[in-house]
Amino acid sequence: MATFLYRMGRFSFVRRRWIVLLWVVLLGLAGAGAATNSEPGSTEFTIPGTEAQQAFDLLNERYPGSGADGATARVVIRAPEGELITDPTHRSAVQDLVADLRSGSDLVADVADPYESQAISEDGTTAYAQVSYLVKGLELEDADRDALEGAAEAGRAGGLTVEIGGDALLQIPATGITEVIGVAVAAVVLVITLGSLISAGLPLLTALIGVGVAVATITALTGPLGLDGTTPILAMMLGLAVGIDYALFIVSRYRAELAEGHSHPEATGRALGTAGSAVVFAGLTVIIALAGLAVVNIPILTKMGLAAAGSVLIAVLIAITMIPALLGFAGDRILPRRTRDRPAAPDATGTGTTGATDPGTAATRPNMGARWARFVLRRPLAVLLVAVVGLGTLALPATKMELGLPDDGTQPTDTTQRRAYDLLAESFGAGFNGPLMVAVDGQDAAGGAGAAAERARSTIEGLDDVAVVTEPVLSEDGSTAILTVIPSSKPLSTETEDLVTAIRDGAGQLRADTGATLLVTGQTAMGIDVSDKLNDALLPYLALVVGLAFLLLILVFRSLLVPLKAALGFLLSVLAALGAVVAVFQWGWLGGLFGVEETGPVMSLMPIFLVGVVFGLAMDYEVFLVTRMREAYVHGQSPGEAVVTGFRHGARVVTAAAIIMISVFAGFVGSTEPMVKMIGLGLAIAVFFDAFVVRMTLVPAVLGLLGRSAWWLPSWLERALPDVDVEGEKLQQRLGAPRDGTKTHEAAVP
Repeated sequence: MATFLYRMGRFSFVRRRWIVLLWVVLLGLAGAGAATNSEPGSTEFTIPGTEAQQAFDLLNERYPGSGADGATARVVIRAPEGELITDPTHRSAVQDLVADLRSGSDLVADVADPYESQAISEDGTTAYAQVSYLVKGLELEDADRDALEGAAEAGRAGGLTVEIGGDALLQIPATGITEVIGVAVAAVVLVITLGSLISAGLPLLTALIGVGVAVATITALTGPLGLDGTTPILAMMLGLAVGIDYALFIVSRYRAELAEGHSHPEATGRALGTAGSAVVFAGLTVIIALAGLAVVNIPILTKMGLAAAGSVLIAVLIAITMIPALLGFAGDRILPRRTRDRPAAPDATGTGTTGATDPGTAATRPNMGARWARFVLRRPLAVLLVAVVGLGTLALPATKMELGLPDDGTQPTDTTQRRAYDLLAESFGAGFNGPLMVAVDGQDAAGGAGAAAERARSTIEGLDDVAVVTEPVLSEDGSTAILTVIPSSKPLSTETEDLVTAIRDGAGQLRADTGATLLVTGQTAMGIDVSDKLNDALLPYLALVVGLAFLLLILVFRSLLVPLKAALGFLLSVLAALGAVVAVFQWGWLGGLFGVEETGPVMSLMPIFLVGVVFGLAMDYEVFLVTRMREAYVHGQSPGEAVVTGFRHGARVVTAAAIIMISVFAGFVGSTEPMVKMIGLGLAIAVFFDAFVVRMTLVPAVLGLLGRSAWWLPSWLERALPDVDVEGEKLQQRLGAPRDGTKTHEAAVP
C-alpha cells in the first residue's frame, strides 16, 4: 500500500496539470448534470415489512386516486376574537376559501369542507379544511404551493386567521450563514496550524472541489434514484469535514518530509506513502460504516448512507491524486515564510530543499502534544478513570431516550406550520395533530368490511386516550374501510403510542370474530414501527460494521488490543453524544442556545445514523494518531517513547482536524430542518468527545498501561494476515535506512 501510494504521489506531482484538469472536467460534468436535473427530491418514506407500510400500500390499492400517500395540507381557520366561525359572513368566506383550494391546483385530490365534515371546534371559533394531493410534498410545484398560500392570504384579507400545516409546504432544507461560518472557522484554524495561506487554502480548495463533485452528482441523480432532499446536505456535511481533514494530514506530513531535507517530488511520494495510507484506511472505515446502514432496510437511510459514503470516497480520491498535484504547483510556498528563509538541509541524495531545517530538531523538540502524552503516561490509571467516569456520566441521559419522527410541533414558532399546529391543539385537542388511520380489510370477512369496521370502531371507542373515532369510509368495491382515530394526547407522547399498541393488540380478536384484518398507520404508527425496526437492526448493524472495521484495524496496526480499545472508546463517545442530544432536544437543556423551540422525542433515525457516521470518523483519528505511534515503535522506540513521538508529530494536526470537523458540523445547527439541526449537533458533540477525550486522553492512557502487549499479535495470525505496510516500513527499507540510523523491531525484507 505504502509503495503504491508513494508512486502515486510522485506520478501526480509530475503529471499535476493533467490531474488537476481531470478533476476540473469531472466537476464541470457533475455540475452540468445537476443543472439539467429538473426532478425534485423524493419524500417517500417507506419501511418495508412493517404494519404501517402494509396499511399504506393497502389504502393505495383499494382507494385509487385518493392520494392516500400523497401530500396533505391542513388549513386552520379561526374567526376574529369574540366571533364564531359559523357566522354567515365567516361561513361564506370559508366556503370561498375552500373553493379557492379546490381550483388552485390540478394535483388536488380532495378538499374537505369543514361544515360538511363537521371539522368545527366545540366553542365554534375554529375550523379546518383538509387538502389532499395526488403527489408527495416535494413533487408539488411552486405554483401549487403559491395557490395554497394565496387562498390562505385571501382568507386573511377577509379578517380570518388562516394558517397551514402538513407536508404540502415541505421543501428541500436551505443552507444558511452558519454553514459559511463553520467553513470560515475551519480556514482560520488551518492558517493558525499551518502558518501559511497557501497551506491553509489547499485543504479548503480540495475539499470544496470534492464536495462540489459529490453534491452535484447526487443532485443529478436525485430524480432517477429517488433520493431524499436532505441527502445532498448530509453528503456536503461529511464531505467537507473529512475532505479538509484528509488534506490537512497529507500536507502536514509533506511539510515534515521537506523538513527532513527531501526534494519536493520525493517528499510528496513519502507523504502519500505514509499519511496517504492512513487516509485510505480511515476513509475505508467511514465508507464501511456508512454503507453498512443498508442492513437496516429503510430505503431513505440506505440512500443517505450510500450517498454520504460516495462523498467520502471522492474525498479520499481527491486526497491521493489532486493534493499531490497541487503540492507541485505550490512549491516552497507551502511552507511558512519564516521557514522558507532558513538555509536548506541536504536530503539523502545530497541535494537540498528550500526551507528545510535540521532533521533532528523538529523530531526531538518537545511540544504541547509531547508534554501532554508524558503527563498522561505518568498517571495513566487516574486519567483513564476520570475520562471513563466523565463520559459515562454524560451518557446517562441516553438511558431515558424516546424516539419518534419530527412533526410540525418541532418547527420554529414563527412558521405557519407551527402556528397551525398550535391552533389545532388549542381548539380541537392535542391529538388532532396526529390522527391514526385504521384500515379494515374485509375482503374475506363474514358480513363485509362495513360490519367489521363498525365492530372495530365500537372496540376502539372503549380504549383509553381516544377522543374521536369517525364513521368508516368504504372503498368503491366495499372490500375495505378506513377509520380515523383522534387520540386525546399529542402525537409524540407515550400515551398515543400506548393507544396504537392497544388497537393493534385487538386486531387478533377482530380477525378471529369476523375474518377481517385490521392495520394501523399514520405518523405516530409510522414512528413506532421505525423505532422498532431500528432497535432490532442496531445490534446486527454494530456487529457488521464494528466487526469489519475491527478486521481492517488489525491489518493496519498488527495488533488485537489496539483495535479493541478503539472500538470500546468509540462506544463511550457515541453514548455520551446521544446523552447530550437527549438533554438538548428531549429535555430542553440549553435549547435556546441551539435554537430548539420545542422539545420532543429524538428522531428515530438519529441513534443508528450517529453510530454509523461517528464510528467511521472516530476511526479516522485512531488511524492518524496511532499509525504514527506504531511507525515509531517498529523503528525501535519503546512503547512509551512511541506514544510520545506519535503525539509530538500528530497531536497538533489531530487537534486542528477535530476543531475543523466540529466547526463544519456545528455550522449545520443553524438549519431550519430539525433533522439536519439534530444531526449537526450530535456529530459535533460526538467528534469533540471522541477526539479530545477518547483519542487524545484514553488512547495514551491505555497504551501506557498495556506497554508492549498493546502491539501483540498471535504468530499464527501474523502469518495469515497480508502485510499492507501502512506505516511505510517496507517503503523505508526500499528507499534506504532511516536517516537517524535507528534500528527497527522487524527484520529487513530483502
